[in-house]
Amino acid sequence: MSRIVYVNGAFEPEEDAKVSVFDRGFLFGDAVYEVTAVLDGRLVDFARHLARLDRSLAEIEIPRPMPDEGLRELHETLIAENQVDEGIVYLQITRGSAERDFAYPPSPFPTVVAFTQTRPLVNTPQAEAGVAVITIPDIRWKRRDIKSTSMLAQAMGKQEAKARGAYEAWMVENGAVTEGTSSSAFIVDKHGVLRTQPLGPQILPGVTRRAILRLAEDDGVAFEERPFSVEEAYEAREALLTAASAFVLPVISIDGRDIGAGEPGPIARAFRAHYIAAARGASARARRVSGGSAE
Repeated sequence: MSRIVYVNGAFEPEEDAKVSVFDRGFLFGDAVYEVTAVLDGRLVDFARHLARLDRSLAEIEIPRPMPDEGLRELHETLIAENQVDEGIVYLQITRGSAERDFAYPPSPFPTVVAFTQTRPLVNTPQAEAGVAVITIPDIRWKRRDIKSTSMLAQAMGKQEAKARGAYEAWMVENGAVTEGTSSSAFIVDKHGVLRTQPLGPQILPGVTRRAILRLAEDDGVAFEERPFSVEEAYEAREALLTAASAFVLPVISIDGRDIGAGEPGPIARAFRAHYIAAARGASARARRVSGGSAE
């Protein structure tokens, strides 16, 4: 069965989906996006993804194309139509189609595209064995807090990681790790303190990042939103990364150097287990409220 996608109000087979060649998302990367995890057929942290979407849209002055209820229904319809139990929903909103010109069109009509990807999120080899990370220069623009689709630098970094046998690339600016090409970066430093970059234009405000800091507070784990250097990462007791499509993954090596014992550490494992349990608990509560079961 062909995958069903959403384009501008229509749910249709992927081979029939079309976007104008004049769409500004295609011509300029004039668009924002969100990726929401699906676990047990339910959206994970969806309200926080909507809040971040609103912020990104406001920052680049794209009008919100539909209310929260419409976006939720869009996502849940795609999950049901494609029978997704574990995976992600990708949503992209562009400024719409107009004659090519760098300046914004006066009355934009946003393009809305969404699709699902089915993939394992809980039982993965990366979660079991841990992942390798490399470091690369951060060559991105200065407004990384906007979840823009202009991601050539991240794609190049991810490709370099793949070519060097790593899962992810951590980007470095002024000697400090900012974040991964598609993830937030954490270490447990030599003093046992969980550390990650503070929020600001230098990083994306990760939804899973926020959830992990909340879990750290609940579990009494000392943490600081404070930059760390590559050298501090090499010397860390543990390292980990977070992303909506990966939850929490232990980092066992950076630039070929083992982190800690070179195996997934107890804090990374605990955070991953706690995050998945919390997500499943929220999913179960949502099912009870709706009076049904996940499609």
